[in-house]
Amino acid sequence: MQCRQLPRLLALALLPALLMGAIPTQDDASEPGPLTGQLLIAAPEMRDPRFVHAVIVIVRQGKEGAFGIVINRPVEDRPVAALLKEMGQADVDAQGQIRIFAGGPVEPSVGFVLHSADYRRRETMAIDGRLAMTRNPDILHDIGHGAGPAKKLLAFGYAGWGPGQLEAELAEHDWFTAPEEPKLVFDDDRATLWTEALARRTREL
Repeated sequence: MQCRQLPRLLALALLPALLMGAIPTQDDASEPGPLTGQLLIAAPEMRDPRFVHAVIVIVRQGKEGAFGIVINRPVEDRPVAALLKEMGQADVDAQGQIRIFAGGPVEPSVGFVLHSADYRRRETMAIDGRLAMTRNPDILHDIGHGAGPAKKLLAFGYAGWGPGQLEAELAEHDWFTAPEEPKLVFDDDRATLWTEALARRTREL
């Protein structure tokens, strides 16, 4: 999957499935492991073309496996009102735009919003006290009316690992980890994010 080149029409075709995938909820997710909330940074020698120079936020990691969101594969910025209209939830008063990302190669028709922890609904999954994830599409209405999270991104697809798989890849030095930082997750230039995240990891060794 060439995430950076995800066609605009494909992204739009996925919108009706927004936030309706099979990712664990706050209630049914296993006890989060120590990698939850970490940045996963592809090693310079990464051979898998889907993850070359990828930076991923680990949303959950535990005995059942791990999944995360690639945060440096932007597709386009879209008006919130246009997204809601295409989902059959027209809201002509909704304002602003939201950036759409290709979040990973698994289930690319699954959409969700990664956001700062200042926003919470009943369905919101807390990640690490600073980040959270919400799949209810009502979050887009809130964003469009200035009642949403301060920081957010909308992603389709995710990166997933079976039990012990990510830990094995880390042992093989396919990936490095670093503490997440909201500025890196939401604000920094996506084109230089991998370099910045890798440098941050090096400074903390």
